[in-house]
Amino acid sequence: MSVSSEKIPRRELPEFNESQESLVGGVIEDGFLRVALDDANQYGPHAMIILLFAVATFTAMALLLATLF
Repeated sequence: MSVSSEKIPRRELPEFNESQESLVGGVIEDGFLRVALDDANQYGPHAMIILLFAVATFTAMALLLATLF
Protein backbone atom coordinates (compact mmCIF):
# COMPACT_ATOMS: atom_id res chain seq x y z
CA MET A 1 0.00 0.00 0.00
CA SER A 2 1.44 3.33 -1.06
CA VAL A 3 0.57 6.25 1.19
CA SER A 4 1.28 9.77 -0.01
CA SER A 5 3.55 11.72 2.30
CA GLU A 6 2.51 15.07 0.88
CA LYS A 7 0.93 17.44 3.39
CA ILE A 8 -0.91 19.37 0.70
CA PRO A 9 -2.61 17.12 -1.85
CA ARG A 10 -2.00 17.93 -5.49
CA ARG A 11 -4.86 19.32 -7.53
CA GLU A 12 -6.06 17.77 -10.74
CA LEU A 13 -4.16 18.87 -13.84
CA PRO A 14 -6.03 21.30 -16.09
CA GLU A 15 -7.07 20.35 -19.61
CA PHE A 16 -4.08 20.79 -21.92
CA ASN A 17 -4.12 20.71 -25.70
CA GLU A 18 -0.74 20.39 -27.35
CA SER A 19 -0.70 22.58 -30.45
CA GLN A 20 1.13 21.62 -33.62
CA GLU A 21 1.20 25.28 -34.70
CA SER A 22 4.01 27.82 -34.30
CA LEU A 23 4.03 30.27 -31.38
CA VAL A 24 1.79 32.81 -33.12
CA GLY A 25 -0.48 30.14 -34.58
CA GLY A 26 -0.79 28.33 -31.26
CA VAL A 27 -1.73 31.51 -29.42
CA ILE A 28 -4.27 32.51 -32.09
CA GLU A 29 -5.67 28.96 -32.28
CA ASP A 30 -6.80 28.84 -28.62
CA GLY A 31 -7.26 32.57 -28.02
CA PHE A 32 -4.69 34.93 -26.53
CA LEU A 33 -6.21 35.40 -23.07
CA ARG A 34 -7.13 31.72 -22.72
CA VAL A 35 -3.55 30.70 -23.53
CA ALA A 36 -2.01 33.38 -21.30
CA LEU A 37 -4.27 32.96 -18.27
CA ASP A 38 -5.44 29.33 -18.47
CA ASP A 39 -2.39 27.66 -20.09
CA ALA A 40 -4.57 26.16 -22.82
CA ASN A 41 -1.50 24.88 -24.69
CA GLN A 42 2.30 24.80 -24.41
CA TYR A 43 2.62 28.49 -25.31
CA GLY A 44 1.08 29.75 -22.05
CA PRO A 45 4.33 31.16 -20.60
CA HIS A 46 5.10 32.94 -23.87
CA ALA A 47 1.64 34.48 -24.04
CA MET A 48 1.91 35.54 -20.39
CA ILE A 49 5.17 37.40 -21.12
CA ILE A 50 3.52 39.15 -24.10
CA LEU A 51 0.60 40.10 -21.82
CA LEU A 52 3.06 41.39 -19.21
CA PHE A 53 4.74 43.65 -21.78
CA ALA A 54 1.35 44.91 -23.00
CA VAL A 55 0.18 45.78 -19.48
CA ALA A 56 3.55 47.37 -18.63
CA THR A 57 3.44 49.47 -21.81
CA PHE A 58 -0.11 50.61 -21.10
CA THR A 59 0.82 51.50 -17.51
CA ALA A 60 3.92 53.42 -18.62
CA MET A 61 1.93 55.38 -21.20
CA ALA A 62 -0.78 56.22 -18.63
CA LEU A 63 1.82 57.42 -16.13
CA LEU A 64 3.60 59.44 -18.81
CA LEU A 65 0.38 61.11 -19.90
CA ALA A 66 -0.53 61.82 -16.27
CA THR A 67 2.73 63.69 -15.74
CA LEU A 68 2.34 65.74 -18.93
CA PHE A 69 -1.15 67.07 -18.18
